[in-house]
Amino acid sequence: MKTRLITLLSMATLSVTPWFFSSCANYAPIPQAAPAPSVSSGDASDMPWNAPSRATAESAAHSRKAYKPKSRPGLGTGWGNEVTSNIGYSSFVRSSSKPAGVASIYYNDKEGVEAMAGSWKYSGSGMQRAAGGLVEWGVKGGWSMLKNYNSGSRRYVVGRKGSNYSLLVKNLSHSALEIVLSVDGLDVMDGRPASFGKRGYIIQPGKTLTVQGFRTSESAVASFKFSSVSGSYANQRHGKTRNVGVIGMAVFTRKGVDPWKWSRAAVGQRHGASPFAEAPQSRAR
Repeated sequence: MKTRLITLLSMATLSVTPWFFSSCANYAPIPQAAPAPSVSSGDASDMPWNAPSRATAESAAHSRKAYKPKSRPGLGTGWGNEVTSNIGYSSFVRSSSKPAGVASIYYNDKEGVEAMAGSWKYSGSGMQRAAGGLVEWGVKGGWSMLKNYNSGSRRYVVGRKGSNYSLLVKNLSHSALEIVLSVDGLDVMDGRPASFGKRGYIIQPGKTLTVQGFRTSESAVASFKFSSVSGSYANQRHGKTRNVGVIGMAVFTRKGVDPWKWSRAAVGQRHGASPFAEAPQSRAR
């Protein structure tokens, strides 16, 4: 299927954006960051910049009677300060409606991670591979990656209440990929319930995408900020905390392209070829 997509652009390209929004049904917006990633989109009313303002989010607890799980410990993700992040458009056709890979990262405070991971855990690197090696991703806080633990098939990161964080995804393949991200069960593009059918950032080969928050407009996002469960955006806006504490990623490949064709293993095998293969030794008589 053909989708509209969002990609990070420079300020010079931003001037073209309004034209794309009104006339390109098969394109989506593009945010500003290192490489040019993209996102799939629907109708204009569903675009991420129609997400509620910070004031709306903060007052939602009263207007929507948000649930207040005072007894529930641990961290959630709140609605932080606004950060500049410009978007534009890029075309991308998915090879399938099903993602090539799905991955999750569970987050909590130190005590919470200790309880969730148990005694059988080990420290992991900040950036870890996912989706069959197509990407590597992680959670960054400040100038460094957050502490990671692995236990069984699950991955955990340790956060601190009041601190901002961002999501990093690097494309390790040789073709563009579409990445759909969620935090606490909410899509990072519109702050609404996440699904595979929603838009996602497009990352070019070898490039790294940095997502700092929920998108609020064509030029800004509300930063991800560790909060209490009751103070999370999921609770304040939607009155739901069922999925608080997990970050999700779905990776989609481009139609007609095999992203695994020239993997590191395949390249290594070619480099291991010998120009003068030795003949089998003959046994002496």
